[in-house]
Amino acid sequence: MPRQLQIARRGCVGVLFGVLLALGASTSALAHEGEFAKFNNCPSTNSEVRKCLDSLTVGGKIILGKKETPIESTVTLQGGYSKPNAETHIAKFFEATNKITLSKTPQNVPGGLLGIVPPESSPPLVKLLSKFFFENSITGVKATLELAKPASEIQISEFNLLNEEGLALKLPVKVRLENPFLGSSCYVGSSSSPMIWNLTTGTTKPPAGFTPIHGSVGELEGKEEDEIIELLGNELVENDWTAPEATGCGGILSFLVDPVIDAELGLPAKAGVSSAVLKNNISIASAAAVNIH
Repeated sequence: MPRQLQIARRGCVGVLFGVLLALGASTSALAHEGEFAKFNNCPSTNSEVRKCLDSLTVGGKIILGKKETPIESTVTLQGGYSKPNAETHIAKFFEATNKITLSKTPQNVPGGLLGIVPPESSPPLVKLLSKFFFENSITGVKATLELAKPASEIQISEFNLLNEEGLALKLPVKVRLENPFLGSSCYVGSSSSPMIWNLTTGTTKPPAGFTPIHGSVGELEGKEEDEIIELLGNELVENDWTAPEATGCGGILSFLVDPVIDAELGLPAKAGVSSAVLKNNISIASAAAVNIH
């Protein structure tokens, strides 16, 4: 092989090796350590991102029309947000790097497809049998909260979150109801007609005739020399949102099934009828701190 060609080939290999090293360094920088590992999916290297968020909804409930569903499986909200507007205190939200900004975590709907729920005073055996017959793989129903709009449509205010006033978190959502009979395209809410939750840690302002509910900032704790701030036992609440009719339930029979689901759930539901109570453990860190860990 000519000497010039050998030199050129070595040069190309050297450049390629350097690129691979750079890519490796970039990838490893996203694998944060210890307490900062929870921010692995924060877009912290985006120059617009000032804070990283990891919020775990570990309890609470969603009342959709006439049906109450407890949150028994943890739902994760993650991503980053910008410097807030000086007047509104609202910050721009950025999608998680793994594209899972809001985890799609199914929750059991009490009573399943038949909507049969034994009274709280029922003997344990009655409750157990009810769960066996009406919340199994055939008649059981899963409800999954999903984002109805891009993550950029989320709004967050750290100021309001900490001060228990005003809008803390705006989420455009839809709920998927899943069951072998309902299929996997049965939704309440959609991208074109989302349910808008203006969640607060303060007191809600529902329409006249409905009772306000109260949230809570929770217990404030610092970790990693206060580079991470945690809000434990946080509660975000909202009961001033409307819920549209169900769509796509029962596949090709949706024109028959949708009205049945609407009657069972009491849909469409006007503002004040439905509510969301989210019990969370929230972690926040600056993008700068995340990037160096």
